[in-house]
Amino acid sequence: MNADADSQPSVTNLRQLCARFAKPQTGRAVWQLINTLVPFAAMWVLMAWSVVGHWGYGWTLLMAIPTAGLYVRTFIIQHDCGHGSFFASSRANDMVGRCLGLVTLFPYGYWKKTHAIHHGTSGNLDRREMGDIETLTVAEYRARSWLGRLSYRLYRSIPVLLGVGPVYQFVIKHRFPFDLPFTWKREWASVLFNNLALALTIIAMGFAIGWHTVFLVHLPIVLLAGAAGVWLFYVQHTFEDAYWTRKGEWDSHEAAIAGSSYYDLPGIVHWFTGNIGYHHIHHLASRIPNYRLREAFESSPLLQAAPRLTLWSSLKCARMKLWDEELQRMVGFPKRLKQAQARSA
Repeated sequence: MNADADSQPSVTNLRQLCARFAKPQTGRAVWQLINTLVPFAAMWVLMAWSVVGHWGYGWTLLMAIPTAGLYVRTFIIQHDCGHGSFFASSRANDMVGRCLGLVTLFPYGYWKKTHAIHHGTSGNLDRREMGDIETLTVAEYRARSWLGRLSYRLYRSIPVLLGVGPVYQFVIKHRFPFDLPFTWKREWASVLFNNLALALTIIAMGFAIGWHTVFLVHLPIVLLAGAAGVWLFYVQHTFEDAYWTRKGEWDSHEAAIAGSSYYDLPGIVHWFTGNIGYHHIHHLASRIPNYRLREAFESSPLLQAAPRLTLWSSLKCARMKLWDEELQRMVGFPKRLKQAQARSA
């Protein structure tokens, strides 16, 4: 029997290590809402003031950077509400999650459903469904027509993912989610109510401070935050030694630990991104609120055993486009693919 295999912690042991952190703390949750939403509102007003006061749009764009960071942090709070982890009360989670949809532009019920599917299928080649960035295998890519390969190349290009992607997500997909079955009435209701509330809010703000101001303030925030959010999600599951396998061999423990990265970010970036860099722990125990993920990570070396990425090393993930079922790793498009196969020969 392999001694190394015997020494590996079981999924039960790892989840037991996580269990004590999967308990929301109301005081910390309320404080996080305050220290996120109050600065976000203040920065938004200051940006609007800079537009109205003709400070120069460069100042507005400069202030959009930290404001976009607060936007990402707001989304992580909504994300935790969707997992039922931010507050102990499910009613409080749902109420706050729905309200935050007015800030993030994400319909709470719809996103909650699709994200749950992501957690239940991540890394499963036979269940690439909602809530994921589309990933093809090498064989699937080669089997496509030239037009199909071109469309996939465009889709997986960084300019499209980080530029077009956020616009599509915020303006189209979460306003008109036609991938959503019409039988999912609760999720459709979430989308429709969110759209209505957004329309009323935008109209009110337009009359109050001017459509021009609303557009010039909120657009750069959404684009910057959207690009950051897509990149975070991308590197959390797209790296060379990621985890993809067929349904019969898929294991939720392996998908969490091997298929989700630990994004080792500077402390201030962890703060703005709601500790989502500890993504392997989040997938292992999604009921841990974001404000306790670092505690869980630091509590045991066993919870630190995950693919580690830094800001610098994560840039290499941009080259990862296809899953090679023979090599069992992410590879680039055909030119890089041949080089990788030559190195492994």
